[in-house]
Amino acid sequence: MVETALTGIRIVLVEPAGALNVGAIARVMKNSGLENLVLVNPQCDPLSGEAQLMAVHAVDILENAIQVATLPEALVNCTRAIATTARDRDTGITLEHPRTALPWLIEQNTALIFGPEYRGLSNEELKYAQRFVRIPTSDRYPSLNLAASVAICAYELFQCATQTETASTINSDVASLDILEGYYQQLEQILLDIGYLYPHTAASRMQKFRQVFNRTQLTTSEVAMLRGVLSQIQWALQQKTKEQS
Repeated sequence: MVETALTGIRIVLVEPAGALNVGAIARVMKNSGLENLVLVNPQCDPLSGEAQLMAVHAVDILENAIQVATLPEALVNCTRAIATTARDRDTGITLEHPRTALPWLIEQNTALIFGPEYRGLSNEELKYAQRFVRIPTSDRYPSLNLAASVAICAYELFQCATQTETASTINSDVASLDILEGYYQQLEQILLDIGYLYPHTAASRMQKFRQVFNRTQLTTSEVAMLRGVLSQIQWALQQKTKEQS
């Protein structure tokens, strides 16, 4: 069933500002068999008359939408996340075609992240994703409306689910993104403590570490092992400090 293959995919909108857009997105989601809408710090009322007018028969998507304060909250229990961006970035990320990347989300607990209408996703927000897509457009007018962007991606997901019974091998032990985030926070603190990172460059250097580990699809047990190593390093540093004092 197409709907079954798409059940675990979340459409995540970061700070959506237009109720009309949110309503239109609910409609195209229902058209494409998607049902999980997550709104991060919405700047509009997703249940307003405007939103419901655009949603038409997809008001239930709006009513069941989850609202959270931060992007990490939107990704709890997700094992994979793809972010959308229309801009070239000087962060070393690879921008992929939606048709190439989006099948990676099928039959998993995953998220497809879209930025605010007025600015798109920031570099800070992009760091929570593992892969990145850009929708090809004419150079004469490359900027896409948010609802149009979601509609294109939703269509690609629907087509993929229709044509492929199993798009990827499922590993039930793949670490969720919130578990990975805990590891990244611990790793950053250790690297700061030992002087490998400096506060003013930590964000950019950590972005590269995130890219490396995100490509590997670490399992929960592997993350636990890596965090155990970091905890042992922390303990050794504390012992050394006590001996020197």
